Amino acid sequence: MTLPAPDAGHAHDASAAPLLRLHEVGIMHEGEDTRVPAHVSFTVTAGDVVLLLGPSGSGKSTLSLAMNGLIPHAIPATLDGRIEVGGRDTATHTVAQLSTGVGMVFQDPDAQLVTGTLLDEVAFGPENLRLPVETVLRRSEDALRRVGLWERRGENPDRLSGGGRQRLAIACALAMGSPVLVLDEPTANLDPAGIEDVYAALDDLVAAGDRAIVLIEHNLDAAIGFVNRVVVLDHDGVVIADGGVDDILRGRAGELHELGVWLPVSTLAALRLRGAGYALDPLPLTPDELRDALAREAPGQTSSPDPAPAAAATGTAPREGRRYREGRTDTPLQSPTPAISPTLPRGAGAGRAAGLEAPLIDIRHLSLRRKKTTVLQDVSLEVARGEFVAIVGANGAGKTTLLQSMAGVLRPPKGAVHVGGMDVARADDRQLSAHIGFVFQNPEHQFIAHTVFDEVAHGLRRQGLDDEQVRGRAGAILARFGLADRQHVHPYLLSGGQKRRLSVGTALVAGAPVLALDEPTFGQDHARAEELLTLLSELNDEGTTIIVVTHDMQLVADHARRVVVVDDGRIVGDGPTAEVFADAELLARGALRTPPLTSALSGLTEHPGLAGIARLSDLPGGTA
Repeated sequence: MTLPAPDAGHAHDASAAPLLRLHEVGIMHEGEDTRVPAHVSFTVTAGDVVLLLGPSGSGKSTLSLAMNGLIPHAIPATLDGRIEVGGRDTATHTVAQLSTGVGMVFQDPDAQLVTGTLLDEVAFGPENLRLPVETVLRRSEDALRRVGLWERRGENPDRLSGGGRQRLAIACALAMGSPVLVLDEPTANLDPAGIEDVYAALDDLVAAGDRAIVLIEHNLDAAIGFVNRVVVLDHDGVVIADGGVDDILRGRAGELHELGVWLPVSTLAALRLRGAGYALDPLPLTPDELRDALAREAPGQTSSPDPAPAAAATGTAPREGRRYREGRTDTPLQSPTPAISPTLPRGAGAGRAAGLEAPLIDIRHLSLRRKKTTVLQDVSLEVARGEFVAIVGANGAGKTTLLQSMAGVLRPPKGAVHVGGMDVARADDRQLSAHIGFVFQNPEHQFIAHTVFDEVAHGLRRQGLDDEQVRGRAGAILARFGLADRQHVHPYLLSGGQKRRLSVGTALVAGAPVLALDEPTFGQDHARAEELLTLLSELNDEGTTIIVVTHDMQLVADHARRVVVVDDGRIVGDGPTAEVFADAELLARGALRTPPLTSALSGLTEHPGLAGIARLSDLPGGTA
């Protein structure tokens, strides 16, 4: 799918009657003493596609829950100011009444799925509007087709992957036909191909000009051609910018980067390159724009020379890797990098072993069924101590199931999965946590305590530490993740980004040699995501084995040394990151895409020193 150029899409008409109006809105949750967001005013009119940006904890998701009356009617909180949906005050109209004016897609799709089949789920909303049966069925079919789920309409939503449930939630909102659609991280659990499909469907939806969308999204590379307006909140939840894409994302990119919000990868790259003397003005927002801007600039125009091609290389250190093809799972293909020894473990770092050491994770012929459906089929995989591995693939391919099988969240057959010599199927919870820390895709799924402090302290107490040791180590974890001032709050009252940081902190306290994370940057602002990924890289350098499931291809390029591609329950690709991203056939099979930076710089003849760079950190010019 080719997205329109930024600002070339749907026009904002400030003179039109607002579909949604927020006036001096502040929200204080029950038990809190600070309003977050603190002060928000803006209007949304037909044709608007508004990107709501702000750092983690600024109140974006809270604000979205107030747009349809869930706050204050269903969620205990004090709403100051006024929100109007189609002229109706949300404080004096019920959620049901407001649902005809605004549809919602929550950050966690499980929070809004209630019925037994996909078709029933999508039809539920229109049925409650008492629409004619023919209208309900027509809307339901159209919505399911838009998100690619019509053929699975008779299935139970529980059988869908996280990304599949996200698509279903979007279909439910589309079927309501509301003039305003509010989407909170709608593509966070979707594979790259699915993200393109969703934005194509949403673009069709607003093309007629009679609807509007409010979008909370961190994947700006996917959204940039879709939105036409940007509203930015600061750390306190106060609007500090409201304008067109060019004015905000190009004109104030440096300010936004300092604030810690997400920017397109190409913009982050350009900010860094500016520091090396590249005259990139205006700032590019897309890979094509970055490529074109660099192509127009002769190398002599820069105040600093291009880095040496040898230093740029492929953006990842050479690693011996193995790529598997269906039907040839035991035959390694030759790596383009010189092989040191086929018996050396992949990966490197301070704690990494060499020689003939047994793999830290050893999976042999793992097959797994869930509710009569085969999810994993004869999977064999070895991970050496100290590797940083990304598991990627299409929604429903089996990535999360594979990760959960490693961690014992889903119990594999006996003898199929060993971690540090321990048979995962025979281990109790304490043994598992000592060998591998696991971070769920939805942080709430692992919270068990009533305060943030006790959530972290629980794992330490299980290790038999005394109260002083627990206080010291839990306090250090909370400070490291920016949660010290929230330690007495219930975990469920944290923002999405704060919940994610807490979930990682609870997995780290046990000091396990393996850390497995499912979508680690979900719900994070850019600054916090970078902090987390830097922490993971530091742990990896110290010897911790890191395994992540993610759909973020730039994250994979920036941090993973090895990529495992899963398709239809099988491992179909496995090798060094650069090799996998160079295999167009493999990417297509896994519903993947080339990382944005690689797309922008690959084959850039005008600047050969940049042409092979895949990681943002390898670019010259600073820390952007």
